Amino acid sequence: MQATRNGKKRNSQYVNNVNMKENKLPKWFNGTVYNQGDSVTNPFSGESYELNNLELSMYDFVMGCAMIPSTNLNDSVIKNWQDGLSWFRTNNPKAYMVLLD
Repeated sequence: MQATRNGKKRNSQYVNNVNMKENKLPKWFNGTVYNQGDSVTNPFSGESYELNNLELSMYDFVMGCAMIPSTNLNDSVIKNWQDGLSWFRTNNPKAYMVLLD
């Protein structure tokens, strides 16, 4: 499976131990899992943060949820977005503060 991020094609695969610390993606996560991390820049502050593959996968998932038009929002999307933010606060609070707060 291939995914595109910032115009770059990435091979994605479901992995458990590539580039990760102790964090794992939750069972409910149904987004694309990248096989490598990347640097992400907050569009408002200009600050950047290096994310591992799992953090980048969750970041893109959270940002994707935020891009869904309000007319298509439902309880499931809102819960996924909130759960993704909570996962970030727990697993990488510094990245959360730089990129998502």
